Amino acid sequence: MLHIILFGPPGSGKGTQASNLVECYGLAHISTGDLFRAETSARTPLGLQALEYMSKGQLVPDEVTINMLKKKLESMVNVKGVIYDGFPRTTAQAEALDKMLSEQNEQINALVALDVPDDEIVRRILKRGESSGRTDDGDESIIRKRMEEYRHKTSDVFDYYNSQSKAYKVNGMGSIDDIFIAMQNIIDPIAS
Repeated sequence: MLHIILFGPPGSGKGTQASNLVECYGLAHISTGDLFRAETSARTPLGLQALEYMSKGQLVPDEVTINMLKKKLESMVNVKGVIYDGFPRTTAQAEALDKMLSEQNEQINALVALDVPDDEIVRRILKRGESSGRTDDGDESIIRKRMEEYRHKTSDVFDYYNSQSKAYKVNGMGSIDDIFIAMQNIIDPIAS
């Protein structure tokens, strides 16, 4: 199976490109946010475990998240691979993901990061905020804080996979098609 981590700050175009990757390569898109919502609303044992931490305002431990991912991967049939969106966010999570995959004789094939300048991210999210209804999409200081947090936490994950020669940056500026072609140039040799 192909395992691709899709990276990029909010507003970088991850959602659009994830859809293109799903369609082109027959991959499943796993968003940890969606995974948490599904597990907690179904009140599964893992969902209840997560709710216990979330109700106290605590972060859900990596072990619980990894177990949710493992359960999701085991439930998927007839997919050629997976795009991970929103995970891993820390080196500890990356190490846990690698360990879980290695137990299944699988591995991360690539981390693809969409590289977009901060001012462009701000412009995109402010524009999105005009129709999204999200108050945080209309406040530049909140947007910049989210970007700072993203860059602070995730740069280590990029470095972690870069040390394994698995991390790639794609220019996130330009047309959707041009960006997707750049991503295909990375993924095609890995997928074949």
